[in-house]
Amino acid sequence: MALLQISEPGLSAAPHQHRLAVGIDLGTTNSLVATVKSGSAECLPDTEGHVSLPSVVRYAEDGQTAVGHAALAMQKRDPQNTVSSAKRLIGRKMDDIDTTHMPYRFAASEKIIELHTKQGIKTPIDVSADILRVLKNRAEHALSGELVGAVITVPAYFDDAQRQATKDAARLAGLNVLRLLNEPTAAAIAYGLDNAAEGTFVVYDLGGGTFDVSVLQLSKGLFQVKATGGNSALGGDDFDHRLFCHVLESLDLSLTDDRDIQLLFSLVRQAKEELSRLPESRIQTVLQDGTRIDFRVTRTEFHALTQHLAAKTLEPVKQALKDAGVSKADIKGVIMVGGATRMLHIQQAVAAFFGQPPLNNLNPEQVVALGAAMQANVLAGNKNSSEWLLLDVTPLSLGLETYGGLTEKIIPRNSTLPTARAQEFTTFKDGQTAMTIHVVQGERELVADCRSLAKFTLRGIPPMVAGAARIRVTFQVDADGLLSVSAREQTTGVQARIEVKPSYGLDDETITRMLKDSMANAKDDAAVRARTEAVVEAEGLVAAVQAALEMDGDLLEQSERDMIAHAADALLQSASNDAADVIRRNIQALSQATDSFAAKRMNRNIQRMLSGQNINDM
Repeated sequence: MALLQISEPGLSAAPHQHRLAVGIDLGTTNSLVATVKSGSAECLPDTEGHVSLPSVVRYAEDGQTAVGHAALAMQKRDPQNTVSSAKRLIGRKMDDIDTTHMPYRFAASEKIIELHTKQGIKTPIDVSADILRVLKNRAEHALSGELVGAVITVPAYFDDAQRQATKDAARLAGLNVLRLLNEPTAAAIAYGLDNAAEGTFVVYDLGGGTFDVSVLQLSKGLFQVKATGGNSALGGDDFDHRLFCHVLESLDLSLTDDRDIQLLFSLVRQAKEELSRLPESRIQTVLQDGTRIDFRVTRTEFHALTQHLAAKTLEPVKQALKDAGVSKADIKGVIMVGGATRMLHIQQAVAAFFGQPPLNNLNPEQVVALGAAMQANVLAGNKNSSEWLLLDVTPLSLGLETYGGLTEKIIPRNSTLPTARAQEFTTFKDGQTAMTIHVVQGERELVADCRSLAKFTLRGIPPMVAGAARIRVTFQVDADGLLSVSAREQTTGVQARIEVKPSYGLDDETITRMLKDSMANAKDDAAVRARTEAVVEAEGLVAAVQAALEMDGDLLEQSERDMIAHAADALLQSASNDAADVIRRNIQALSQATDSFAAKRMNRNIQRMLSGQNINDM
């Protein structure tokens, strides 16, 4: 009898055939694609031998779209139709970005950034898709076959909107996304497998547009992220911008022509890169109006101009170490990732902070793509996944709104992915038949200080007294960091579910701000939460007492009713004006004032239950 070979669902390749999968580093400045060949990862060059693809796309009037080096060459002449650094725009809206030095014509859209080009409206998702499409074609040409999927890297601090937008761009490019992988984690995979490293490592990732830091524990094939941090509005572009401004200030120039701005920016970037090799660089050009520029900048000057930016990267490093519960002395090595880490004063700042030279024996511009390729190789089924295990974490806490505008955290930040957690909640009012589930993300105690992700309503809750219903809310975060939330009423089984896909207008800088705010306001937040909880308890107690009085108030003398009413009024007034400890004292006072009433009600209820009953039956 012939044996049938059965392949994995969704994969057309035969079980013993090597499946073609790649890792893609979709970068702010440059993008790369890598794959595993003969057991080792390598970046794939284009037909001209270029490994890096400039993340630049030009939309020409004739309908032709140029991507990479060809687009970069046209950027100075046609800046309005040549889009670069789309990674800084993806998943964001106009209010979140500074357009001062951007030559683009923006469309008036509230939900997503749109750019006017000669080929019509283009979004950062379209631009990213064009870049990914070129990398996909490069890989299929180099590997002589069709890809089964790709692992695409993203900054650790990309929020849900940016991650979803990246997946949408991949789908437009015809790519099957096996997983979104945090860039620092990808670098750790490359270093861990190449060097057989074990211990606690820091991944310092300074790219063109973002800075990420991760603390990872590497041990016998286990890659566990202990903490993440970063600044998603800090990168090599900011060093370029500071030098650009220095040139303008020194020469007393004010540029208005977009072509001049792009020209000088490109020359400034070249000078920055030269200063990593040479002690001095010279910027020479002629502007559109004939003005000649001949400017010299030394390495010492450049370091002095941007030293504050280098120091700025160390603040998230300190916080990540604190979150991971480790000290600088516990760190076995610091892995340098990103082209911007080639700057000498960056390496010097890291070495001085940790008291050891950083690890840079792998190409910092390629290491992320190499790690992504290794992960893709495993997910495609070419390697036994039990040989090593990757554990990533959530960057921010996830939770929901409870009565009083409080945040109840379900999944705390730095939880290992994928993860699922559930918690039971109940109704606040008698007869409540629906509940709105408001999903939020952040570290603050009040919903108003967190980011709203989604809302959905669970209907069909059987009418019961307040507190009797049992609603189980489950949060699930997949390996890509994307969230789904479900709610189920336990007695009837009615349920509702939502996949959290926020609008593409969320500011990724908010993540860094949220963490800073949560630390700076921790004491005040705790006091606000304590007071809000006391107010909720007070309102619930007063409502319960009033309902009891309506039902069994005839059990009391008028003086007793007046005493209870006075205590209830005092509690409500306290809830409006006083601190948590005062409110709780008044809660206690009302409870004591109703003790006798509660006893009388219990006796009456027992009598009701016993009325007409035979003692033998009982």
